Amino acid sequence: MAQDVFATLYSGSSGNATYIGDRSGGVLVDIGKNAKQTTLALSELGLSPEKVHAIFITHEHTDHIAGLRVFANRYHIPVYASLGTLEALDRKGELKGSFPVFQMLDTADIGGFHVRCFHTSHDCAEGFGYTVTLESGRSASVATDLGVMTDEVRNGILRSNTVLLESNHDLGMLFNGPYPYVLKQRINSEFGHLNNDDAADTALDLLRSGTQQIILGHLSSENNLPDLAYQTTASMLLQEGAVADRDYRLAVAPRNEVLLTEVL
Repeated sequence: MAQDVFATLYSGSSGNATYIGDRSGGVLVDIGKNAKQTTLALSELGLSPEKVHAIFITHEHTDHIAGLRVFANRYHIPVYASLGTLEALDRKGELKGSFPVFQMLDTADIGGFHVRCFHTSHDCAEGFGYTVTLESGRSASVATDLGVMTDEVRNGILRSNTVLLESNHDLGMLFNGPYPYVLKQRINSEFGHLNNDDAADTALDLLRSGTQQIILGHLSSENNLPDLAYQTTASMLLQEGAVADRDYRLAVAPRNEVLLTEVL
């Protein structure tokens, strides 16, 4: 059986995309940079765009859909999203083309993969996160752009083998930084982004549920540092006696580089 692959192609406010599958094919969650950049990122994995069976969109913000229309149209790739997201994309003209479009309800089966969705709390039309179960039975989740960790999100990602979890900002850096107060409030609201402390709390729940690998993603370039996000979560798990690289794997998704790992 082919090795399960989990790769963040890029992650952050400048663009987000995650590949889940194996070397013979898989799915993308989001495509937040243009088609050329995404194709180059896939090529680093030894994959062509034709290996992408479907694209699952979390929500309509530009850093998650910038390459959608051109990429999906060029390679005739099916696109899945919530009804609210599809309506928002249609208003923006992002669904024009010859590619198939499907409303994501609860689950979808694509190329031997089983995909489940869960609602997220964010300032968008109708945000979703996704959990993908591979042919091996292993599962991987994408949970970013979360103002708050709801029970639905938590239940959607618990027991996944690998989870991409938002760790967007450090509260001290955010409130002592240069952003206007209104923007700071929006980021820290239940419809904004998950901070490092809340990500660490969630990581503890994940570890207890059997998750073996956590990748911290969608870090703010102004209000966070990769080492700070990593240490906040690692310290929380260490308090429970769990040691990184012994009891679990922990990594931070780069903003503009591919992070390749397997679905443990």
